[in-house]
Amino acid sequence: MIIARVVGNVVASQKQLSHEGKKILLLQPLDLKDEPMGELVVALDAVDAGVGDRVLAVQEGFSAMTSVGHIESPIDAAVIGVIDLVEIE
Repeated sequence: MIIARVVGNVVASQKQLSHEGKKILLLQPLDLKDEPMGELVVALDAVDAGVGDRVLAVQEGFSAMTSVGHIESPIDAAVIGVIDLVEIE
């Protein structure tokens, strides 16, 4: 899993049937200090996240497919939670 910020939306007029009705988000992975790290990630949204939200995402196929309810779909990444707080002791 990764922590990321939603930085945009992806609009696709044509897409896989299993993706119909699903929002596609553009994510910027973050380190634990909320600083950007790595390259942008495209992910299907399973939790109705929006631009500016800090989110929890998975980047493994089976986890991503399961989280959006489509086990046989071509999905690499999915947003599975909106983060309210990260606490490090």
